[in-house]
Amino acid sequence: MRVSYNWIKQFINIPHDIDKHTALLTSLGLEVEGVEKFESVKGGLQGVVVGHVETCEKHPNADKLKITTVNLGEKTVQIVCGAPNVEAGQKVPVATIGTVLYDVKGEAWKIKKGKIRGEESHGMICAEDELGLGESHDGILVLDDACEVGTPLSEIYKIEQDHVIEIGLTPNRADAMSHMGVARDLRAGLAVETGELTEFITPSVSSFHVDDRTLRIDVEVENPEKAPRYCGVTLTGLQVKESPEWLKNRLKAIGLAPKNNIVDITNYVMHELGQPLHAFDANKITGNKIIVKTVEKDTPFITLDGVEHKLHEEDLMICDDQKPLCIAGVYGGENSGVTEGTTSIFLESAYFDPVSVRKTAKRHGFNTDASFRFERGIDPNITEYALKRAVTLIEECAGGHVSSDIVDHYPVKLEDHEVYVTFEQINNLIGQEIPREEITTILSSLEINVNHATDAGIGLTVPAYRNDVTRPADVIEEILRVYGYDRIEVGTKLNATIATTSRKENNRIQNIAAQQLVGLGFYEMMANSLTAEKYHHLGEQISADNEVRMLNPLSSDLAVMRQSLIYGGLEAIAYNINRRQEDLKLFEFGKSYHQYSSGQFTEQQHLTLFTTGNVHSNSWIGGDQPADFFYLKGAVTAVLNRLGITTLNEKATKLEFLGEGISLNSGAKIADLGVISKKFTREFGIDQTVHYANIYWDEIIKLVQTENKPITSIPKFPVVQRDFALLVNDEVSFKELQTVALNAERKLLKEVKLFDVYQGKNLPAGKKSYALSFSLLDENKTLTDKQIDKVMNKIQQSLEKQTGAVLR
Repeated sequence: MRVSYNWIKQFINIPHDIDKHTALLTSLGLEVEGVEKFESVKGGLQGVVVGHVETCEKHPNADKLKITTVNLGEKTVQIVCGAPNVEAGQKVPVATIGTVLYDVKGEAWKIKKGKIRGEESHGMICAEDELGLGESHDGILVLDDACEVGTPLSEIYKIEQDHVIEIGLTPNRADAMSHMGVARDLRAGLAVETGELTEFITPSVSSFHVDDRTLRIDVEVENPEKAPRYCGVTLTGLQVKESPEWLKNRLKAIGLAPKNNIVDITNYVMHELGQPLHAFDANKITGNKIIVKTVEKDTPFITLDGVEHKLHEEDLMICDDQKPLCIAGVYGGENSGVTEGTTSIFLESAYFDPVSVRKTAKRHGFNTDASFRFERGIDPNITEYALKRAVTLIEECAGGHVSSDIVDHYPVKLEDHEVYVTFEQINNLIGQEIPREEITTILSSLEINVNHATDAGIGLTVPAYRNDVTRPADVIEEILRVYGYDRIEVGTKLNATIATTSRKENNRIQNIAAQQLVGLGFYEMMANSLTAEKYHHLGEQISADNEVRMLNPLSSDLAVMRQSLIYGGLEAIAYNINRRQEDLKLFEFGKSYHQYSSGQFTEQQHLTLFTTGNVHSNSWIGGDQPADFFYLKGAVTAVLNRLGITTLNEKATKLEFLGEGISLNSGAKIADLGVISKKFTREFGIDQTVHYANIYWDEIIKLVQTENKPITSIPKFPVVQRDFALLVNDEVSFKELQTVALNAERKLLKEVKLFDVYQGKNLPAGKKSYALSFSLLDENKTLTDKQIDKVMNKIQQSLEKQTGAVLR
C-alpha cells in the first residue's frame, strides 16, 4: 500500500523526519518496504529559469527555425527555437545547459550545447508539455511580463515535493488501510517515544448542510445481512471537470491517475479515511430508487471496463427499478458512472459484509481498491462521516448543492468489542512489567477506550473497525507493538524444558519411512490439501457427496479439500514430464478429507508413492530399467519391513483409478498398489505408464505402536541355501508356493525367495518355470547334508502334492 508522507502530516502536526518516522512505522508492524521521492513536476524544474527574448530573427538555413538571444539574468545566450509563437520581448522558460527534462513516458533527456543547421544553441525555450506543466505543444510557454529575469521557474510554479511510503500491509491490519489509520499508528508510536500525545486532526465536515430537497432517491435494502449499513445522498448542479492541482498531486503521489473531480474525490476520501465511495449519475437511475439486493443467476452485467459478466445468485448488486447498476463493493457498471455530461449524482457510502464481497470479487476475478478494503473489514461507524467529507469536497471542487437528506439504512448497529484484560496477563505474556500509566496512554492513542481500571486489570471498549482485536492476547499485542519489542529486556538465563517422546511417535516413524524411500532414490513432494472439484467427478469411488467444500475459496482450482493424494501426485508428474523430466520416483505424506451424510468430518493419513519412466537411465553399464509394478511393490515392502511389518497377505483389488492392482493386508488393509488407469492419466495429459501405491498410514501407526518386536542375536551358525527350478501351472503364484514351503518346514526354513521366472518355448502350454531359493538355519548347530536333504525332500513333496509343481 502506498501512502503520502505529506498526507499523513495533515492528520498529525509533526516535523519532517522521514527516516525516523519510517523506522517507527516498521517497528509498529506497518513494515516500510521502500520510500520514493515524489515531485508534482518530475525533476522539479531544476535548471529552468525565466529568460527575456531580446532578439528574434529568421534562421538563415531553415525556414521554420529562428535564432533568438535570451537574457538569463547573469548572461545572455543564443538559442535556436522552432516554436511558431516565439517573439522578441517575451518572458519565457529556458532550460539551461545541463538541465534534465522528462518526456511523456518519464524518460530523462539532458540539454546540451549544440549546433542546429550551423548555428549554435545554448539551451532550449520550452513548451508546457516539455516541462511537465501541461499537455500543450502548440508553441512555447509565454510567462507573465512581471516575472523577473533569472528567477528559477520552480519559484513561480509551486512544485509539491513529497515522499511516498510503500507499506507491506498484513491482512489483519484493516484499520491501517488509509492515511488516517497510518497516522493514528504513527501518533501512538511518537507518544511512547516523546511522552506527549500529539493532536489528531480529522477533516471537518461542519459545513455540510442540505440546500434543498428537490431530488429524492429512495433506498431499499433487501439483503441487510450482506449490507448492514447503507448511506446515500444526492447532489445537483454539478460541473464535472478537471480536478484542482492539490487533489491531482495527492492521487498521483500514491499512483492513481486523475480522471475528473467527482471520481477523484471518491478515490481521495477512500485513501484518506479508508471508506470506499461510489457516485452514480442520478439521471441514469430509473424510478429514482436504489435497491440493494441479489439478482437471478446468470443475469448479464457489463462493468466499467466494458466486459460482460454472468452474475451469481449470491452477488450483491446495487440496482434501480429496472436493472443492476453496480456490483456492491467491487466494481461499477458501464451505464451508471459519472461522465462529463453529469450534472447530478447519487453518492453512496456503505458497509458491506466482508465475506460476501470477497466471494464476489474472487468469483469474477476482480481486485479493486474498494474490494481490497471491504474484504478485510472497514469501520462501520465512519460511513456517514466519510459521505459528508466527500460532499464538502465536491461542493468545493465541482460546485452544486445537496438536494436530499442523507439516507442511512442501519437497522442493527455493529457494536464495539468489550474486552477485559488483567495486568497479570499483560506482564506474564510480555515477560516484563510495563507502567500502567503507559499502558493506558498507548490504548487511548489507538482509540481503544479504557472504561474502568482497577488494581487487577482494565475493561476496554475496542472500536468495531479493529476486528482483529477481540481477545486479551490481541490487546496485549497492541500494547507491545506500540511500546516496542526492542524495549523488552533479554534475561540473563534461559529456561528450557526437555521433552521426551516415544520412538513410536508419528513423526519419528515418518522419518524412518522417508529415509528408507530416499535411500531407494525417491524424492519427497508436498502438494496442496486444496484441489479442484472437477477431479472428484472423475469417478464414483471418490464421491462429490463426501467432499469438504471451502466456504470462501481462493479460486475454482482450490475449491475443495482433497479426498485422495493421487491428484496432487499426477499434477506433479505432469508438470515434470512437460519439462522433460520423465523418470520419476516420488512419495508424499499427507491427509485426505471427507464429509459424510451424518455431518461427520474425517481426516485420514496416507503415504503415497508414484513411479513412472525408468529406474535407471540408459548407460554403458546396461540398458534402461523400467520402474514397473514389481519395482513399486518392492519399495512398498521395503518400507513396511523397515517398520517391522513383515506378515503381509496379498489379494487382487479393484479400484476405479487402478487399471490393475493388489492390496496388502496385515489384519487390516494397509496398502493398495497398482497401475493407474489410462482414463486418469490422460485427464492430466500424461501418456506414459504411472504406478501408484497408497499406504494407509493410520493403520501403519496402529501396527507399529501396538506390536512389540523381539530382539534376537545374530545367528552363530551358517545359513544354508538350496534352489529348486519348478514347473507350475500359469495360475499358480509365488505366494502360494512360499506359503506351502513355509508350512511344510516351520523350524528350519527361514526364507523363500523367487529369483527367476520363465515362460516361453520349450515349456508345455499353460506352464511356467519358477526358480526358488530356500534359506535353512538351525540356531543351535550346523546343519548336515543329511538333514538338509530330508528337509528339501519334504518341501518338494508338499509342493508337488498341494500345487502340482514338478521339479525340472
